[in-house]
Amino acid sequence: MEEPRRLGGRYELGSVLGRGGMAEVYLAHDTRLGRTVAVKTLRADLARDPSFQARFRREAQSAASLNHPAIVAVYDTGEDYVDGVSIPYIVMEYVDGSTLRELLHSGRRLLPERTLEMTVGILQALEYSHRAGIVHRDIKPANVMLTRTGQVKVMDFGIARAMGDSGMTMTQTAAVIGTAQYLSPEQAKGEQVDARSDLYSTGCLLYELLTVRPPFVGDSPVAVAYQHVREEPQPPSNFDPEITPAMDAIVLKALTKDPDYRYQSADEMRADIEACLDGQPVAATAAMGAAGYGGYGGYDNDQPTTALRATDPNGERTSMLPPVNPDDGGYGYDDRPDRRKQKKSNTSTILLVIAGILVLIGAILIGKAVFGGDGGDEGAFDVPNMVGITVKDAQKLADNANVKLEVGPKEECEAQPKGKICRQTPTAKEQMKEQETVTVFVSSGAPKIEVPDVTEKSEDNARKALEDKGFTVNVTSVESDQADPGTVLEQSPKGGSKAEENSEVELKVATEKLLTVPDVSTRSYDDAVNQLKGLGFTNIGRSDEDSDKPANEVIGQNPEANTKAGKDTSIILKVSKGPPSPKRSTSRATSWARRTRTRRRSWSPWAWSSHSVPVRSTSRTPRWP
Repeated sequence: MEEPRRLGGRYELGSVLGRGGMAEVYLAHDTRLGRTVAVKTLRADLARDPSFQARFRREAQSAASLNHPAIVAVYDTGEDYVDGVSIPYIVMEYVDGSTLRELLHSGRRLLPERTLEMTVGILQALEYSHRAGIVHRDIKPANVMLTRTGQVKVMDFGIARAMGDSGMTMTQTAAVIGTAQYLSPEQAKGEQVDARSDLYSTGCLLYELLTVRPPFVGDSPVAVAYQHVREEPQPPSNFDPEITPAMDAIVLKALTKDPDYRYQSADEMRADIEACLDGQPVAATAAMGAAGYGGYGGYDNDQPTTALRATDPNGERTSMLPPVNPDDGGYGYDDRPDRRKQKKSNTSTILLVIAGILVLIGAILIGKAVFGGDGGDEGAFDVPNMVGITVKDAQKLADNANVKLEVGPKEECEAQPKGKICRQTPTAKEQMKEQETVTVFVSSGAPKIEVPDVTEKSEDNARKALEDKGFTVNVTSVESDQADPGTVLEQSPKGGSKAEENSEVELKVATEKLLTVPDVSTRSYDDAVNQLKGLGFTNIGRSDEDSDKPANEVIGQNPEANTKAGKDTSIILKVSKGPPSPKRSTSRATSWARRTRTRRRSWSPWAWSSHSVPVRSTSRTPRWP
């Protein structure tokens, strides 16, 4: 069975949690500490690029220096070498939950109060990182996690930079880093950014959480970036009447183009949101009241914004304001120090009246020339932007504006997903009146293109062929003994059919079919081998071992019985050599041999037996003289 890939000698990689533009994230197990972690590795095809290597290491350095409950913790970093190429990796806290992007894509609309609470968590993380001198620069729904307990965690400091770092070593000169829908104006213009850029991006995120649509929608990232620089966003309450003026003010202050008029710190923005949640006045309301949404003007704290009703066309359109009492605390000037100003001549008064009349006549003539008719285009207002939202949400906008909504035929639309409004007539910001009709055309999805047939191809070749056509790929592994591992067995949609560009194609890819190892203990070696080969195993070995079991009997096996293994997996059978032979007694034989040797030494050809028979003496009788 194939060993799991291990990094740094301790992190065993499991399933893939996600893939991004430059990295892959794996669920992993820290064998040293016995805990579950997430491991992010730089994609192998990008590992040879020094700029990606530098950006990846910068993320590790930035995040590792931050220790806060609202920031995904970094535990360790290292490098893995594959084919001689260094692939850096980051070991992070595993967060059991989902990203805000997944939450938004689910179609569920959050309560405005819950949205504000989540934004407070994001701002707490930014407040901490900004104090540490680090700007995130890529705040977006995909980089914010929500745990199952409701805690917010900010992650992916991949393009974070230290404040005051003016170098552009991470990209080419004047390149724009970030995600178009959440870019601050200064990012879009390629200018140096600071902490206030993160607050603008947070405002974009808050806008989308409240309305389920970003503040600016365009046909391309360039078009969206242009809107961030040049156009004012619509108040969120245009899309949801439950959004209060205080919430509008907080969002719009965060989205102010000029950083000097934006929130100056995460703490300041968080304080306004917490005040709004507590039902207290928010500082943004007064600020937006003084500056307005586009210039300078009043802002009523207590009353929602309403369209001004047209007056009687035959009535007076200009009236004189009452004089300001210098003692009433207003903004009039006190003219008492200079008594001479009270002595105005009648001539001056007459000249002022004549000048006022001339200005009034000029305004009327200009109005006729520009708008036509006798009294101008009274009661007209900007058409609300309905592109990018559902018909249900568009109907709410139409009801708020007191206009009629008509749904035209569905159209193929590359810019909008299926079910969202692709275009409208009249277009947004054109002039219309109450009870007039806005016609919307709903996207039936992107134009369909032919799906290439990738069955019987390798997974890598199949993935490349599909991604080159604009499809995304989802792979499911299937055990098979009919094809080589890594071969595409099936695909859905099938090859030759048509599907929307950017839609998902599911591939079923063959993996080696695993067999169950049987229990062959107590069987003879030959029987065990025949049984294993009959099941399909091809790599069977033998190890003879001492045992009191009969010779040639299987006494053990590796892998053990009932485990799963591939057909080429090495299976070692431990076979008994048989019991040892019994030792033969030698005491009687030794005694017999000893007696035999004794007889041989004492025997003489002239010797007699011991039965009183004379024996010839070997000594000679001496002769007498």
